[in-house]
Amino acid sequence: MRAGSLLLSLAALLPGCGPPAAPHENKTVDQLRAMLDSTEPRAQAQGALGLSLHGPAAAPAVPRLSELLGSPDELVRQQAAVALGKIGPDASAAVPALVERLKDPAWAVRRQCALALGEIGTNSAAARAGLRRLEGDSSSPVRKAAREALQKLPKGS
Repeated sequence: MRAGSLLLSLAALLPGCGPPAAPHENKTVDQLRAMLDSTEPRAQAQGALGLSLHGPAAAPAVPRLSELLGSPDELVRQQAAVALGKIGPDASAAVPALVERLKDPAWAVRRQCALALGEIGTNSAAARAGLRRLEGDSSSPVRKAAREALQKLPKGS
C-alpha cells in the first residue's frame, strides 16, 4: 500500500475524518419529523428513512407519513411506506392510505405498501382484497410481497 493511501485509510478511522453522515443519521424522531415538512423531496425521503430506523418510537409521525404516500415523488412515497411498516401496528391509522397506494404506478411503491400492511397486521377487508389483487401484479417482487403480507395478516379477517 502506498503511503498516501495508508494515511487516507487511517484518517478515515479517526472521528470526524470519515465520510460525512447521511442526512438522516444521528437524528431524533422530532428532527426527522421536521424533515418530513421540507419542501425538498430528498429531505422528505431521508426523514422517512431515518424514522424507519426508529421503529415504533416513530409513531407520532404516522399522520405526516400517511400524507406523504400521496407525494408526487416516487422515492418519498416508497420511504413513507417503509417507515409505516417499521412502525408496525401503531401505524394502523395509515391503513386506508396504504391500501390506496397498492394501485400506485410504481412497482416499488406497491411492494413497500404491501409489506407495510403485513407488518401492521391489519384486519382491514380492503387491505386483504388489495393484497389479493396484487397476487396477479405484473411485477414479481410485488406478487411476492403481497403473498408475504397476506400470510402475516390475522386469520379470519
